[in-house]
Amino acid sequence: MSLPLHRLPPLDPLKGFVAAARHLSFTKAGEELHLSQSAISRQVQTLEEQLGVALFQRSTRALHLTPEGERLFRTASEVLARLGSTVEDITASRRQPRVTISASIGVAALWLVPRLSGFQARHPDIGIRVSADNRAVDLEAEEVDVALRYGTPEAAPTGSLKLFDETLAPVVAPTLAAALPDGPRLSAANLAHLTLLSFEDGRDYPWLRWEGWLSQLAPTPPAAKALLQFNHYDQCIYAALAGQGAALGRLPLIRDHLEAGRLIPLAPPQPTPNRRAYYLLRSPSSKRPEVEAFAEWLIELGNSDGNASTETGGQSPSGN
Repeated sequence: MSLPLHRLPPLDPLKGFVAAARHLSFTKAGEELHLSQSAISRQVQTLEEQLGVALFQRSTRALHLTPEGERLFRTASEVLARLGSTVEDITASRRQPRVTISASIGVAALWLVPRLSGFQARHPDIGIRVSADNRAVDLEAEEVDVALRYGTPEAAPTGSLKLFDETLAPVVAPTLAAALPDGPRLSAANLAHLTLLSFEDGRDYPWLRWEGWLSQLAPTPPAAKALLQFNHYDQCIYAALAGQGAALGRLPLIRDHLEAGRLIPLAPPQPTPNRRAYYLLRSPSSKRPEVEAFAEWLIELGNSDGNASTETGGQSPSGN
């Protein structure tokens, strides 16, 4: 027959006793439970009075369990551990599953964030945390489940999946395209009427520079109307959308703007040197169902751009 519940020790004194027995110190037990040393001492004393036995042998230098204290500690610590595990399981079942994804600031702003509503519509019970950073983060150390990486096939991490290739073209807003004297194209005649929007964040991205495009116009192309520089790529595109000038568009990232006519290409698209592309990388330790669902959704988006995902291997590419 089970002991009536009213005869069992209160939980708080029992917790104080287990902590004190674990550390053999009232002071350290108080630190664990965020209580004072005297509060732990009173809890243990209350428990001893209720049981009618001493649980500790006290001295000026040390604290030792009595035989009765050792028996109670073995049972109570096991019961509290099982109780804690059950409480954790119950609360975990109520928490919304969440996926953390890392992407560069430009990729997150222009490509990922505008598409997240599609995933939320399919999986309303899964939360998403976007960590936008232009460095290639350590997925394990920074607790990131999925990352979008940009680089060459040779530099793609082992086991990553290619989502889509990179292509470039100069783009402008339709109002600016309509005002160009030589029509909506990149030409020497139009250059004097164009402000060039340039991405410069202190690192070397020669394929994102204007020099290669301008050298195709003439041996010595005329000067542009002006130059505006930005340290985040998405700022270039937002400036172009506002009609402030021409940006070198990374076409997969601005596909929605092109299809909606918000941006007009001024030249045929060109691939980047060394076939740079966008890759999906999953953390080896993130095998939760919500992570798999999010990764599958990203792969579907990549396939919708007309590029089948393929496994690659090599060194880690940049996070841009």
